[in-house]
Amino acid sequence: MKSLLAIRTKIFLAILLILLVSYSFLVVITIRTVDSSLEGELSRKLAEQVRYAKDQYTNRAEQIQYSLMHPASAPPVRERMVARDSLWLRDAARRWMTILPFVELIVFVDSRGTVIAGGNQYRMDRTFELTPVVERAIRERHPVVSTELVTTEFLCSEGLVNYCRGGDSGNTGEVMMQTVVVPVVDTRGAMVGAFVAGDILETDTRLPSQVQEVFGRQVYVTITRKEIIPPDSFGKNGPQAIPARILGGLRQGLPFRGDAEIGGKVFTAAFDPLTNSRGDFVGALVVALSRDDYKGVLQGSLGNIVASAILGLVLSFVTAYWVSLRLTKPVRELADGVRRIEEGELQQRVAVTSSDEIGKLAEAFNRMAAAIDERDRTIRTKAHDLENLNLKLTDMNEFLERRVEERTAALQVEMGRLEAILTSMAEGIAVTDRDGRVILFNPAAQQLFEMVPHRVVGQPILDICNQGEFCRLVEHITSMGENRDLATVREVDLDARGKKLKVTLAPLVDGDGHFAGVVMSVRDVTAEEEVDRMKTEFISTVSHELKTPLTSIKGSLQLIVDKSRGFADVEKELLGVCLRNTERLIRLVNDILDIAKIESGKMEFALSPHSPAELVEWSVRELEGFAREHGVTVVNEVSADLPAIYGDGDRLGQVLINLIANAVKFSPRGAVVTISAEQSDNFVAVSVKDRGREIQWADRGKLFKRFQQIDSGDRRQHGGTGLGLAICKEIVERHHGRIFYSEGIGGGNVFTFTVPIYEGEP
Repeated sequence: MKSLLAIRTKIFLAILLILLVSYSFLVVITIRTVDSSLEGELSRKLAEQVRYAKDQYTNRAEQIQYSLMHPASAPPVRERMVARDSLWLRDAARRWMTILPFVELIVFVDSRGTVIAGGNQYRMDRTFELTPVVERAIRERHPVVSTELVTTEFLCSEGLVNYCRGGDSGNTGEVMMQTVVVPVVDTRGAMVGAFVAGDILETDTRLPSQVQEVFGRQVYVTITRKEIIPPDSFGKNGPQAIPARILGGLRQGLPFRGDAEIGGKVFTAAFDPLTNSRGDFVGALVVALSRDDYKGVLQGSLGNIVASAILGLVLSFVTAYWVSLRLTKPVRELADGVRRIEEGELQQRVAVTSSDEIGKLAEAFNRMAAAIDERDRTIRTKAHDLENLNLKLTDMNEFLERRVEERTAALQVEMGRLEAILTSMAEGIAVTDRDGRVILFNPAAQQLFEMVPHRVVGQPILDICNQGEFCRLVEHITSMGENRDLATVREVDLDARGKKLKVTLAPLVDGDGHFAGVVMSVRDVTAEEEVDRMKTEFISTVSHELKTPLTSIKGSLQLIVDKSRGFADVEKELLGVCLRNTERLIRLVNDILDIAKIESGKMEFALSPHSPAELVEWSVRELEGFAREHGVTVVNEVSADLPAIYGDGDRLGQVLINLIANAVKFSPRGAVVTISAEQSDNFVAVSVKDRGREIQWADRGKLFKRFQQIDSGDRRQHGGTGLGLAICKEIVERHHGRIFYSEGIGGGNVFTFTVPIYEGEP
């Protein structure tokens, strides 16, 4: 009885000990895991908040810089600075300060650092306090952004009365100011001076509010002036000093990450040093999280763990006691059966009625004696086979591990390359999965749509499109996903954030060839469209200005030629050359004006029915003298029975004259240029065939492009602007026709254009 009690006690104690040790180990691991998780979450949040705060701190200076670089290159501003027109410059500075409301100071200085004008005051011709920053920008000929410590006397002298002694604020001493200096260079490359813009940081609460708006009120953000933390930054009424162990590293340009005691309270903080243009320490950007919030979460977690531990102890005791009772009863019966077999009752079998593991053990014990020898021989044979198989499996496992390591390394290299390419691309790249969720949003796309990645990646594109003003793309993405379109590439023009964007949408295909999402490539074409518009306006203006004097010159030369009886032959020849070149210039100006009208949509068409034969006959008569001069015969094979066409007769005649003139110019002397026409469905196709040298394949793509000429020698010698065929193409397409080139049968070239048939009443 004592032994049975001892077995049950041992089982009870063993089970209880196992449960207690397991649960104790689980509690310790849980506490450490919670602590580590909270610490990691605290560090991750701090790093994310520091990145966001630094971005917000630098974005405003970049906005000031980019806003001032355009006027710095404007001719009126440079001229006013050279003329030292302080009144005009003062008004300009005030306008810019209205556009940039967070800029408190804009000053114009010359190349020697002398103040010309400012937006807040009128005193001029004095030396500027921030001369070293100005000298650096002028010396490097590049904008300079720095954080500077300026005196209140300087701000008072610049017209900021709140910083004057006796003013409303009564501020004295030094003030931190984010300073942007943009140099001004005239058209000859000489330095004219510079713009100086200042954003005072002392009273600026936008940075903390921006960070707290994103991450919550529990994060503290401030900018120190040297080693002094401003009042109310960490819930303290008075100013606080940066701890000495942190300040030493900041002065050496080293950032700090870790726990810091500020005002008697412990924070997990990040200190990033701020330096001026000379590299001197002027302050720090501080982002901090209170440790009290962390301790509250940890204490709550520990309370739950302790409560669970107490409950677990009680359950462990009850479980151990019940299991020990449950196990000892069949064990006693099994021990009694074994004892009787040992005493000589060989026919005795262990009788256990339970169907659990103990019952199976009893049945196995009864079969054990007869099977031991057979099992022993079998085990020896199998052991040898297993040893050989184990060696083969070991070799195969090592081979597979090497292959996995090689493939993993190659995949990591490819992923690194892909990430580097996407990060460095100037074009914005965004990728969605088959459910319309954003899975990739590179830095260029973030800048174009002005969105931060953690608010985009993983979100449905329909939920975030309003933030970036690209909801027009959603219907295209949805259509591609619903239709599972794997071949179509779509281009969409988009206006977002004041930019003109060209977006290319292409399907993303997985390894099985199924639709997996959409890839969007975004390019900013705002500057390209503006340059194209300015080019068109400039060409149109210049052409209009040239046309009037050229017409006068032509009339004068024609009058002189008509009355040139007393001139020598050489003088007559020179007058003829002048007249021909004047006519060529007038044709060039007319072509440029036509192109400008077409591009601006101002070319008007007077549509009416016309006979193709009459249009061709009129065009041939217009070029009779030109053809005789080149020794070429023009043959009109157009039938008078063709149906009337619907279009602008003058413009269609312009197309015919251009094509016939080209055919005459590029045909050898004695050749024949043939004009024919035929009806094709609802169009009349007019063809002009010459006997000149065939146009090479490499040059045919240039035929109908503007300012493009074929490089062959016999065509270059005839000159030309490269606009004629481009104008013909625009005119024909405005008539809903088309123009194209083909090789002539037996040599030569054929240019054909189509015009719709008039379908009105005869």
